[in-house]
Amino acid sequence: MSYLGVGVSPGNVPVYHSTNMKVLDRKIKITELVLRFVILGLGVLSVVLIMTDSQVREFFTIQKKATYTDMKALVFLVVANGLVAGYSLIQGLRCAVSMIRGSLLFNKPLAWAIFSVDQVMAYVTVAAVSAAAQSAVFAKMGQSELQWMKICNMYGKFCNQVGEGLASAIVVSISMVVLSCISAFSLFRLYGSSKIKKALW
Repeated sequence: MSYLGVGVSPGNVPVYHSTNMKVLDRKIKITELVLRFVILGLGVLSVVLIMTDSQVREFFTIQKKATYTDMKALVFLVVANGLVAGYSLIQGLRCAVSMIRGSLLFNKPLAWAIFSVDQVMAYVTVAAVSAAAQSAVFAKMGQSELQWMKICNMYGKFCNQVGEGLASAIVVSISMVVLSCISAFSLFRLYGSSKIKKALW
């Protein structure tokens, strides 16, 4: 009789089913690998879409060019997505190498390091997306009480491309949150497995 990879022997001693856990480990690693490269791809896409976005409007004889640097929230979003994309590339390569070599498990210090950085990256991406989304709402809807104009009425192309970049960043943020949960599970499972091993002795 077994449940989640742990069974009970006739002597009521917990038995660790290593085969089931190896399958679970491989599924977790595949999920992590896919998410790392999704974050890498969409993070780079978001950065490219926002950084290359610009639109020039002429007001009487004055030309005004809109770029992402005009909004500090977009600068923050670009930096955050650049960082998380670079980090995901490194971690994705680590996952790929560990799967090729067959070493799916890692030690506690490394697990703590990955968990900690994943948490930081998740918070940074969520904060960046939240700030950019709030700025996007003001640009789209304006704020009549503060006499803020609807900027997107004047810079429609610019706003549309920023919206595409923001949509990519939202997926990156959600994926990073899921990854932080996976790294937390991988970390605390190491402590759970040590308890099982102690019970066997």
